[in-house]
Amino acid sequence: MIRMISTMRRSRGTGLLAAALTLASLAGPTTAARAAAQGAAHAACRNGFVGLTYDDGPTAATTQSLLSALRAAHARATFFDLAANARQTPELVLAQQRAGMWIGNHTYSHPHLTQIGEPAAFQEIASTQEVLRLITGRPPVLFREPYGETDDQVRADIASLRLLEVLWTVDSRDWAGATTAEIVAAADTLQPGGIILMHDWAQASIDAVPQIVAHLSSRGLCPGRIVFTPSDVSGAGQIFHAVAVAP
Repeated sequence: MIRMISTMRRSRGTGLLAAALTLASLAGPTTAARAAAQGAAHAACRNGFVGLTYDDGPTAATTQSLLSALRAAHARATFFDLAANARQTPELVLAQQRAGMWIGNHTYSHPHLTQIGEPAAFQEIASTQEVLRLITGRPPVLFREPYGETDDQVRADIASLRLLEVLWTVDSRDWAGATTAEIVAAADTLQPGGIILMHDWAQASIDAVPQIVAHLSSRGLCPGRIVFTPSDVSGAGQIFHAVAVAP
């Protein structure tokens, strides 16, 4: 009886060991495949990340086309939305969110913040936080001033709302009628960590997406998310503290 129990224990132990080895063999290729994918991603982004940003949305006529272009290029971007537009087309804000884009605050109505005084400037920013929170379920953490216009008071408003000011290191000039080729050329000047200004409504910027992403890839750069950096970043005639990093 004792011999039989001992045999059963050895048999069960052998079975458990065999099962563990089988699971390990099954898990092995999955782990290897994951490591290979991570290695490939690292190689593709070997020189770092840049921030693709689009202001003034959501736009009924163009936002979906822009999202489609970004998805086709396997790229993520940051959308600085106006609350006035978001209230009219909340479904487009949700489409941005579902597509994996980051959503930032671009004020309620796109005023010259440095000219309208307080409390109007603060209300432009704070009300947009609430509108976007109600739509997406979370308040934005990124903010961009219309026209890149800022001063000490605007920055105090931003800080009080715990927002990160995001200007840009490259201006696509799509707002001035730049062609697709000119926008691609502007994006070609992006350096690791840099941020490019584009607009949600500009068809030329939408058409530029495939070339921008392809050219970035050829340089070992990938679109990334925007975060705080303690380093001074120069752009838009200002010093700010935002940089693009891995998503």
